[in-house]
Amino acid sequence: MSPGGFHSPVLFGEVMAGLAVRPGGVYVDGTLGGGGHAAGICGALGGSGLLLGIDRDMDAIRAAGAALEGFGCEKLLVRGNFGDIARIAAENGIEGIDGAALDLGVSSFQLDSPERGFSYMRDAPLDMRMDASSGLTAGDVVNGYGRDELTRIIREYGEERWASRISGFIASRRAERPIERTGELVDIIKAAIPASARREGPHPAKRTFQAIRIEVNDELGGLAEAIDAFVDLLKSGGRLCVISFHSLEDRIVKERFARRESPCVCPKGLPECACGRLQDGRRLTRKPIRPSKEESEGNPRSRSAKLRVLEKL
Repeated sequence: MSPGGFHSPVLFGEVMAGLAVRPGGVYVDGTLGGGGHAAGICGALGGSGLLLGIDRDMDAIRAAGAALEGFGCEKLLVRGNFGDIARIAAENGIEGIDGAALDLGVSSFQLDSPERGFSYMRDAPLDMRMDASSGLTAGDVVNGYGRDELTRIIREYGEERWASRISGFIASRRAERPIERTGELVDIIKAAIPASARREGPHPAKRTFQAIRIEVNDELGGLAEAIDAFVDLLKSGGRLCVISFHSLEDRIVKERFARRESPCVCPKGLPECACGRLQDGRRLTRKPIRPSKEESEGNPRSRSAKLRVLEKL
């Protein structure tokens, strides 16, 4: 369990084991959310060390800041995108870190705020912005993107087999009037997917909502570069823990970790490396860590989670 009464975040114990927090160290929670992983880090740091918490959502920053007040370590909470970690660290005089955690995708904090429009289980305005000050909303995507582009997004980001039908139903409905609420979109998706395909598996709107959310927040753009930036900041022995929730994210994480472990790009058969690219990371998870049966049953949001851990050499 996470300390201090926090809602226990996904794979909490596994992340804490992966980080192996060193008292007095400098750690980053790049996706602060409700502050659950941050609380675990602060608890392990005790009265020393520094936690740098980053989130695009100012509401999350405020809530986590209040919840973390009881911990003795130094806390620096910054509104921003974890992809800008190199700049954020430099601006705050941080030259190296001992570990970092990234919990990709939408946070429980945001899902539990129905007015934000992330959940397909609650009716709300079509928003889905992690940063409420940014411009593009889910409503803009649903009502403004062409049918072909909608199909591409839903198919690629949502891995939805019924993408073309869903985008067609969306186009037909918005021709009558704008689609303004999540409940309307859920009904359209349910109508588009044949009843036989809705009888088993996840909620029929899950994949489409995921796809639109990824597009609104550009969640995949720059992810590979962000992972490299975090690894570059790690001190020797420092660890990066990344939780992903769908195959697109996990593929990027897996590939970037593998490149830090085996960076050589020389043609096979050369007697020795000529490119000069040296290994500077070691994967501690050859296969991703998945939630236990107990966690999956107790927290359905954790079911698709995958944790990968890299240690800096």
